[in-house]
Amino acid sequence: MKLYNSLSRKKEDFVPLRSGKVHMYVCGITAYDLCHIGHARSALVFDVLARYLRSTGLEVFFTRNFTDIDDKIIKRANDDKRDWREVAETYMRRFHEDMDLLGVPRADAEPKATDHIKEMQGLCEELIRRNKAYVTPSGDVYFRVRAFPKYGKLSGRSPDELRAGSRIAPGEEKDDPLDFALWKAAKPGEPFWESPWGKGRPGWHIECSAMSAPYLPLDIHGGGLDLIFPHHENEIAQSEAAGAQQMARFWVHNGFVQVNSEKMSKSLGNFTTIRDILKQYLPETLRFFLLSKHYRSPVDYSSGRMDEAEKAQKRVYQTLAESHALLEKNLWKNTSFPDEFAVGAKQLEDAFAEAMEDDLNTASAIGHVFALVHMMRQVLEDSKLRSSEGARELFTAFHRNAKTWHNILGLFGSDADGFLQALRAQQLVRKCIDVSTVETMLENRKIARQNKDFAASDILRNELSALGVEVRDTPEGQIWDILL
Repeated sequence: MKLYNSLSRKKEDFVPLRSGKVHMYVCGITAYDLCHIGHARSALVFDVLARYLRSTGLEVFFTRNFTDIDDKIIKRANDDKRDWREVAETYMRRFHEDMDLLGVPRADAEPKATDHIKEMQGLCEELIRRNKAYVTPSGDVYFRVRAFPKYGKLSGRSPDELRAGSRIAPGEEKDDPLDFALWKAAKPGEPFWESPWGKGRPGWHIECSAMSAPYLPLDIHGGGLDLIFPHHENEIAQSEAAGAQQMARFWVHNGFVQVNSEKMSKSLGNFTTIRDILKQYLPETLRFFLLSKHYRSPVDYSSGRMDEAEKAQKRVYQTLAESHALLEKNLWKNTSFPDEFAVGAKQLEDAFAEAMEDDLNTASAIGHVFALVHMMRQVLEDSKLRSSEGARELFTAFHRNAKTWHNILGLFGSDADGFLQALRAQQLVRKCIDVSTVETMLENRKIARQNKDFAASDILRNELSALGVEVRDTPEGQIWDILL
């Protein structure tokens, strides 16, 4: 597999440092608010990477941390007049609830910063001993950036470039404006821990260095693109200056998410939480939308693009449902079936695997899914082809592939009929149409047709159409769908 390494700025062959085993560490959330779509993207990217590596037979140990003490958590606690621990626990729990809906399983290890204070203090002491850090009269501990010659190797920013325009803020006791806090002396009213330098709490960057330490050197360290500098740059400096030969071989970063072509921010009023989105769309639709772009590319979220994703996703599930129904009927004829379909299906199956091998290209992989769906539609819509023995083999292969897509991408694994029913219900909710009202009208229309009251049946059809519900009569009964 080739994987893009932010450290070398190119794709490289991914070979685990330990035979058959992969250690992957991904920076998790700071638990002070509900998760937004950017958090969803990062979680999904590294979930799929872990799934894919495991599908190749590798043993993956996946660590994703929680920052449960931070300036933002303290501010949220003060604003809400709640204990900071309660705030952190609340939003860690909300994170898990959101991930459960998106089909993202728990990581193998999910360390919390506050459970590793001793390790952070030990790391600070080691850096001080090596003269890579220093203690101020107030009890702050700072990392000496210029004492680490390789600083900037991940971000490509040299200390001299960073120094231009940098200033020491009033009240800071830094030796150099570039130096960053490892340990912060406690302010009145803030949570604190006893330390060799007095009461205080850890800086943000030291948390990840301490929590990842048991697994060094890491095969993969991941996170969002915004973490390259300063967070990941500082992690490298801390860990390697303290004696680690190499913190991580591969640094993998997912791209940004925009909302309606603008950077997402609370000040712009376009801050979109996962929960906001799931009021309008099914969780798998959000998953499908985010994985439809290459993980390093930017994603532009909008309701229009989500509608397009929903429509495409629906096409796959309809094809799964129709082909499954024909497999259940088992009405096959030994008639000729074009070899091009069997050959094409195998080529697309291989192409899916090749796309995943090429820097986790889920966008290309999903493109191959739809090429296979297109082939399936050609067969399903040809009465002669769909009843042939060759069609049975193609349909069976299609469902086998769907299991692979589910195992690796977390997509198309639901019961097709159940998914389509849930999708219709969700679309009704989005149109502000009462689901029970539609269900009652459909049932009344069904009874009218059974009683051969076609006038009443037609009236109900027209009323449903006015609501945006299309009804079709088939030999199997009435079928309904939402008109978008």
